[in-house]
Amino acid sequence: MSNQSQSINELDVRVWVPIKRHENLLKMFKELPVGDSFIFINDHDPLPLYYEFRSIHGDVVGWEYLQRGGRDWKVKVTRLESSIGREFTDISTLMDLRKIEAKDWKHVVFHRYGMMQEGHTMEIIAAQEPEELHQIFSKKFNGLHQWAYKKNVPGEFVIHITKVKDGGDEPDEIIVVKEFDVRPFHPAKRHDMVFNAFDEIKPGEAFIFTNDHDPKPLYYQIEAESNQPFKWEYLESGPEQWVVKVMKVSQ
Repeated sequence: MSNQSQSINELDVRVWVPIKRHENLLKMFKELPVGDSFIFINDHDPLPLYYEFRSIHGDVVGWEYLQRGGRDWKVKVTRLESSIGREFTDISTLMDLRKIEAKDWKHVVFHRYGMMQEGHTMEIIAAQEPEELHQIFSKKFNGLHQWAYKKNVPGEFVIHITKVKDGGDEPDEIIVVKEFDVRPFHPAKRHDMVFNAFDEIKPGEAFIFTNDHDPKPLYYQIEAESNQPFKWEYLESGPEQWVVKVMKVSQ
């Protein structure tokens, strides 16, 4: 790490509610003078935020990982040039797939979608029809989202994806088959414990786990990587402990 990096104040965003992290950091970058930087510490890889910065502000974002892994991801963000960022009132976020590596599309889009509030809208811009994303939304969020084309011409697709409130009730037949506390374990081990428990349960079953911070990043990761419908319910939400019930539901 350079001396310059050491002199920049570090902001630990892990204490923020996850849904506010993107909002606050985007505001910080918007107000950042050219050549200045800030450093933030997150509890998971904030790659989706990097692409969100670029989607809104263009190719003026310096992004340097100072530390990777576990619950200590440290990133230095620098404004390389002045820019007029995209201003919007009808959407809550923008993902320009033309500025995102294709291999990262699913992770970035579904991670950010998971952080959106119900009723909010994500705009996607693509050079070609994002068919795979459309299929995944149709399968995983059937009845829970609206997919609307705002522009559909060769070389440019503009799509608005709105998160719809889930009005469904939890099935009566859900059975809790496992309860465990991940707090005594290393953060990397905690992820494995939750994912293993999710793999082991069947539709109609659930497990409950206890953590020492909001484990919402795990929700985003399961949502992005699993084809199995599930529900995530907070039984207790801090400040000392978070207790979460994870349920697999039928297709």
